[in-house]
Amino acid sequence: MSSRIEWVGESCRLLRSIAEEYDSTQPFAGTTIGTGIHLEPKTVALLLTLRRGGARVVSTGNLNSTQPDAVAYLRERGVEVIGGPTTDEQEHDRHLRTVLEAQPDLLLDNGGDLFLRWLEQPYPGLRGGTEETTSGRARLREHRDALGVPVLVINDSPIKQFAENRHAVGQSVFESFLRITNRATNGRRVTVFGYGACGKGVAANFRNAGSLVSVVETDPVLRLEASFDGFAVPSRSAALSGADVVVTVTGARDVVTVADLALLRDDVVLLNGGHFPAEIDVAGISSDQSVKTVTEITDGITTVRLTDGRRVHLLTDGHMVNLAGPRPLGNSIESMDIGFALQARCLEAVAGGRVGAESIVVPVPRFIDEAVAEAYLAAG
Repeated sequence: MSSRIEWVGESCRLLRSIAEEYDSTQPFAGTTIGTGIHLEPKTVALLLTLRRGGARVVSTGNLNSTQPDAVAYLRERGVEVIGGPTTDEQEHDRHLRTVLEAQPDLLLDNGGDLFLRWLEQPYPGLRGGTEETTSGRARLREHRDALGVPVLVINDSPIKQFAENRHAVGQSVFESFLRITNRATNGRRVTVFGYGACGKGVAANFRNAGSLVSVVETDPVLRLEASFDGFAVPSRSAALSGADVVVTVTGARDVVTVADLALLRDDVVLLNGGHFPAEIDVAGISSDQSVKTVTEITDGITTVRLTDGRRVHLLTDGHMVNLAGPRPLGNSIESMDIGFALQARCLEAVAGGRVGAESIVVPVPRFIDEAVAEAYLAAG
């Protein structure tokens, strides 16, 4: 019987086509690519595509999203995977630094973790690479002068914004809420923190399922857009105090903290769809003096009961809800196939010198966006 990894690989039409091309072109021959990215079936398809292009691939995962089956599958096929599943930040740090000990020529980063550690202990020969996320772009942008090598931000591609962030993240966060809680969304009051592309998708998916959705956004222009899109935009305190479900998708830290406990209604569900497990202060909320008990109800759900009797339910300990908890599937195959085609083509462009050192923490070049869009449409 074929595995889910093989199902995903066969369904990634763009990556399959690129891998077949790479068999002959070998754009990464003699090149080491270091990666720190969620290790799950769709990432397997990307990393094996890079291998087909002649690369030595040295990889590790992200916090609480590494899937053991993906690790085993990659190792059997020549990818050097450092470590395994972990929620320990110090262990994760060691894994990332071990990847850099291989002195990769190119980095495929997710959250800025590898590039920032390279800045701490730079080695000669790094030619540049890619950054997957908005969170990583925000971290790396302030170090542009120090980096001095091309870094192409996949998340700043318009294709990535609508295909993966708005459509796929919105869908997968919503699906994860259903899968983990098994609760209805109809008539539920849902508050979404953040109205970037991911927040737009999350808000739309919950509304389409019958929820009453409000948006909390610090940017007044995006807040106006949310209002024009038909969402309520109450004050932060009003949005929190009225919510049955709170979703964070901002890319920032400490979006919902222990200071908000007094506002939360009984039986509220808190979940995070952002990259870093820091948007909801799970540790602070769980250890506050107003807490009576903390109980793991079932896989993916922890209930904090306060001394006044209110219950606050935390999903997947504040980690990315669509890549943590029971049977994490992540974003749709098609959306990740497109996003990872952008990754492969961007790394190819850096390896081949088609982008220069002036392209430091910049969006995907237009010629790559157009090529990937044309390829996807041509594939039918």
